[in-house]
Amino acid sequence: MEELGDFLKSRRSRLSPQDVGLRSYGERRRVPGLRREELAQLAGVSIAYYTRLEQGVSRNASDGVLDALSRALRLDADEAAHLRDLARPARVTAHRPRHERPRPSVQTMIAEMGNLPAILIGYRNDVLAWNPMGHALLAGHVRFDAPDQAETRPNMVKLIFCDPHVRDLYEDWDTKAEDAVNYLRLVSGQHPDDPRLASLIGELSMASPEFARLWAKHTVRQCRATVRDFQHPLVGGLSLNEELMNLVQEPGQRLVIYSADPGSPSEAGLRLLARLTVDHAPERALPQRPSRPDDDQTCNSGLPNLAT
Repeated sequence: MEELGDFLKSRRSRLSPQDVGLRSYGERRRVPGLRREELAQLAGVSIAYYTRLEQGVSRNASDGVLDALSRALRLDADEAAHLRDLARPARVTAHRPRHERPRPSVQTMIAEMGNLPAILIGYRNDVLAWNPMGHALLAGHVRFDAPDQAETRPNMVKLIFCDPHVRDLYEDWDTKAEDAVNYLRLVSGQHPDDPRLASLIGELSMASPEFARLWAKHTVRQCRATVRDFQHPLVGGLSLNEELMNLVQEPGQRLVIYSADPGSPSEAGLRLLARLTVDHAPERALPQRPSRPDDDQTCNSGLPNLAT
């Protein structure tokens, strides 16, 4: 229950008494944000009860209490859902497979998408499948068959923080990195007993100071459709619509599809990338990017197989 206490404290710290209509009387405060007693007052619970909840002693918070805390802390829908996950962890009723598997029909659908880059991502953010265009857009330097190797398949969060090719790919890498960590934090609350997920978080926290800094913020956010700007090594700048589709039969798996606005330069760029992809067999990865002095050399372990 330590995660619950850390999350509550992080949400308390971002609110001042003035934000919630409380008078502070100008006194000097030892810690930023709301005090425990102030939050308890706003939520309508006793300070003793709230303290037990934050310390992980109380494990039976009611819907009413959690709703009241969500309102007092001004949580959005994703944060309120995360609070419930942490306060009442789901009981595991069936054995979770060590590795997720893509459904064959979904793999077939992805392959038939032609010139639209598509990628299937699991709840741990492992790449479960991609079509040639998805591979060429996001990780052409990685072997095309890398997702088929369950033990070493690519992980998108690890690529974002530990792979210089992928770091160079995103025009707004800071936003992409925050999105990735915020979603991973949300998933960790849904699967608190997953050792592979915990291992991934621990590895990234040790390997990447940037990941560790973002992880410590306890920000959560569900993945949503957006527009991503890329600087692709073969076709240059691309501004693509990123659409996400959650698979109902495989909870946590999501299909990500990229498209360009009709008639835009990015549409022409995708057509060029499609021609280049056809000219190269999927098994061949793009040339390796030369290393640069500012690359984080501590974050290279555990990356997916590259072309040799």
